[in-house]
Amino acid sequence: MTAPSTFGLIGLSSEARNLHWLLTNLVEEVPGILSVAVVSSDGLLLLSSDDHRNRQARQALQGRGAKKTGPRGSAADLATIVSGIGSLTVGAAKLMDIGGVRHTMVAMDEGSLFVMSISDGSLLGVHGSADCDMSVVAYHMALFVGRAGHVLTPELRSELRKSLEDSQTTGSAR
Repeated sequence: MTAPSTFGLIGLSSEARNLHWLLTNLVEEVPGILSVAVVSSDGLLLLSSDDHRNRQARQALQGRGAKKTGPRGSAADLATIVSGIGSLTVGAAKLMDIGGVRHTMVAMDEGSLFVMSISDGSLLGVHGSADCDMSVVAYHMALFVGRAGHVLTPELRSELRKSLEDSQTTGSAR
């Protein structure tokens, strides 16, 4: 296991750094996870797995003959999908009057998508490979939600969103 990168985390609160660490740990510890996104209740990307690791995982899959590699490699694509599925399932639960949605799993031929509620409408989305163990991914997502849910305050969501916007501005200026 490699240590989580702290590049770009300087200046963030300890809660934000801890959330980054939890997300990095989730991606590194669970086999078959290709990408992860934390999305706010209004559909904005707050946190995502390292793009470099996403590329490595996709290249490894392509080397094994996998046809598709998931969302175009963009954390924003995964965030859009997660937000849409989250909204759809919340609407369905309201229509059916059966309580709140805790998690959603979608199994496809070439991979899986997992969406789990965190807090205040925020969502954790995971894109898994076709050979991932869905129960292991779901278990580790639940651990992440249990650890992250209480710290994902409105203030922290604002900080994460600003940090992400700043990193995208810095990245596009290169």
